[in-house]
Amino acid sequence: MPTQADDGTDPRRWKALWVTLVAGFMSLLDVTIVSVALPSMQRDLHASAPAIQWVVSGYALAFALVLVTAGRVGDAIGRRRIFLMALAAFVLCSAAAGAAPTIAFLVAARLAQGVAAGCLAPQNSALIQQMFRGAERGRAFGLFGAVVGVSSAVGPIAGGLILALADGPQGWRWIFYVNVPVGAVALLLGFRLLPRTTPGRRGQLDLVGVALLGCGVLALMLPLVLAESGGVQRLWWLFLLGAVCLAGFVQWERRVAAGDGQPLLDPRLVTSTRGYAVGASIGTLYFVGFSGVWLVFALFFQNGLDYSPLRSGLAVTPFAIGSTLGAAASGRLVDRLGRLLTVCGLAAVVLGLGGTALILLLEPAHVAIWLIAPLLFVGGLGSGCVISPNITMTLRDVPVRMAGAAGGALQTGQRLGGSIGTAALPGLFYVVLGSGTHNYRTAVATSVGLGTLPIVCSLALAIHDWQRDRRADGQPCPPEVSNSHLHAGQG
Repeated sequence: MPTQADDGTDPRRWKALWVTLVAGFMSLLDVTIVSVALPSMQRDLHASAPAIQWVVSGYALAFALVLVTAGRVGDAIGRRRIFLMALAAFVLCSAAAGAAPTIAFLVAARLAQGVAAGCLAPQNSALIQQMFRGAERGRAFGLFGAVVGVSSAVGPIAGGLILALADGPQGWRWIFYVNVPVGAVALLLGFRLLPRTTPGRRGQLDLVGVALLGCGVLALMLPLVLAESGGVQRLWWLFLLGAVCLAGFVQWERRVAAGDGQPLLDPRLVTSTRGYAVGASIGTLYFVGFSGVWLVFALFFQNGLDYSPLRSGLAVTPFAIGSTLGAAASGRLVDRLGRLLTVCGLAAVVLGLGGTALILLLEPAHVAIWLIAPLLFVGGLGSGCVISPNITMTLRDVPVRMAGAAGGALQTGQRLGGSIGTAALPGLFYVVLGSGTHNYRTAVATSVGLGTLPIVCSLALAIHDWQRDRRADGQPCPPEVSNSHLHAGQG
């Protein structure tokens, strides 16, 4: 292994970062890329509509369930080890999904693939915390944020392109097979480049905390992932059960921490770590609106305008381009502008999506499709200035020893917010469409417009945090507070 540089950092850290980003991109892309292939999967495997929905929802559910636990295990026994094991499992499960002979086999492979992806994801942010310091950490999180934002936006485009190239009834299998060679190369490079570190204090895994958190997340997400088959109406009581489990989880973690134990998620991350609680809240609210609008756009373009999956994906490409550019730039600006960058980004997203909703309502489709392109680009630029900086500011003061669990909790909130958005906004689209108007323009405008409301709430929270930081900057910082932040930032 390479020797460390004079500042204690790994000289091959940027090459190692690209390995983690490629693996993270694959795991996040698989949340949305399969949606365009569901009709051909259903025909080829003779699957029912509820069964085929589990190809998408089962992956998302398994992904979210293991994030915090996997992050904590990575903190304890080594992030490199968990990353490589999870990546190998993800590649194998992708191959199994591509070769699935029945719908039951495919769903099982997707559940296992989701678990592997959920084990992989928190190691990405934790490895960034471990490998980078200072301004470099901001740039690294900028690239990571670009991966998070762009992978969600380009999923339908990538899926449509693969289906167009792999023509035929079996073409959907390449949605999964494409992960195999890319993942295998990333695995080989990971063995060579990822840094070996001394694992943290192992101790005993907080099994009660694992059970309470897992039951809480499962109870909250299951009705949402089954929303298309009436899950919210039939399983609404699970929301109450989930709230009780999460409340019990909080109380248990406080008890473990007070007894000098090793909690699954240390409560001090929320109560004492600067920026973590507000950043996690901003991210969760943002993903409620951000995740849901893409399904609404797909329904409008494909069902309302009879676009192909590829053309539907290309219609929202300006957002993906803007998001990539915004994220790349924001990584260099976050240290200078701080929360102000998030405020400006959220305002741009509200402007872009709100303006898009208004144009789709007022203008005919052949005109609107050209007018919304610059607005989507502006919204994409804003999104790139939201996701990347928010991840940086949320995790920058987290001690490295807790980086995996903290990153897992942050992404759990994003996945939960995304599940709410992907259940609520398409549901609203169908409600408006079936209300007697049968007007796709009204349905898409209403859904996208209301989808901006949680983003507006996120903007209000960001403005409040920005103003609080401005007031704090005008006051002298007590030495003990400054030192604790310095220690947290350095791990």
